[in-house]
Amino acid sequence: MRKRIILGIICSLAAIVLVSCKGTEEGTKERKYVGVACYDQSDVFLGELVTCFKDICHEYNLAVTTRDAAGSQKTQNDQVKEMIDEGCSLLCINLADRTDPSEIIDMARENDVPIIFFNREPVLEDLQQWDKLYYVGANAKQSGTMQGELVADFIQERADIDKNKDGIIQYVVLEGETGHQDAIIRTESAVDTLKDCGIELEKLSCGIANWNRAQAQNRMAQMIGEFHSKIEIVLANNDAMALGAIDAYKELDYKEEEMPVFFGIDGTQEGLRAVRESKLAATVYNDKEGQAQKMAKLADALIKKKELLGFEFENEKCIYLPYAKVTAENAGDYMKENRERKE
Repeated sequence: MRKRIILGIICSLAAIVLVSCKGTEEGTKERKYVGVACYDQSDVFLGELVTCFKDICHEYNLAVTTRDAAGSQKTQNDQVKEMIDEGCSLLCINLADRTDPSEIIDMARENDVPIIFFNREPVLEDLQQWDKLYYVGANAKQSGTMQGELVADFIQERADIDKNKDGIIQYVVLEGETGHQDAIIRTESAVDTLKDCGIELEKLSCGIANWNRAQAQNRMAQMIGEFHSKIEIVLANNDAMALGAIDAYKELDYKEEEMPVFFGIDGTQEGLRAVRESKLAATVYNDKEGQAQKMAKLADALIKKKELLGFEFENEKCIYLPYAKVTAENAGDYMKENRERKE
């Protein structure tokens, strides 16, 4: 009797292990692979967005692998080919050159691999090349308009911003990339908004800093050398460049009261801390959490061939998440630790 009981226990355990192993194998087989190609992973906002996307994909049982093109479209094309050859089910592409997606689109279409472009928007004509191409991001004009409104509010509250009392605000711009659509639109809409608010402006200079903090510090140092204390406002296309501008003044031992006022866009964690500490006057929050959530949900739907219900598309291709104005009063609400606590 004892031998029969022991034998029964052993058989039961063996059955449990067999079922468990089978379940694990089936779960592994079911897990799909998403390939993420980034133009440059040193971009702070992009890094935060991709990290958030990976976390959410885990909830959908989607495995994610990333590639860094370091600014080269040719490199990115090669990386996309590798990911397709490795069997990825879907691609998320942050284009190195937003005007040159054709090779990637052709490879994806030949292998029936859907693409979600993100953060760097292709032109609509390219998105219309195939019915499995989508874009998730934000409206660049809205970010520039909000930055302009934040600057106008600040000027109206702080008369001392006009240091030379000439009734004109002297400003410089730190722009993302030469010819980049988002950089151009952010700058133009910010300046146009200020003019619409009745602010008299004088543009002293514009420096291209490629969204990069170190490059922005160098460009700002050059502008300081040329214009010295004439600069009253620094408009930066993103937070990293705004922080780089502050670094330049600190490196040159300027006192806080001698510095101009700095404005950014994106709401990175470093940018939000700087706003909360009043180093940056304000920023415009680019909703990376919302974008990551939409990308993951859309990826899951496309991979599983679900109907795309509940998605609000523009031009049947694009999903845009709204920006939000951030000042010292509400910066804490957008900090990662506070958002996680609310959730």
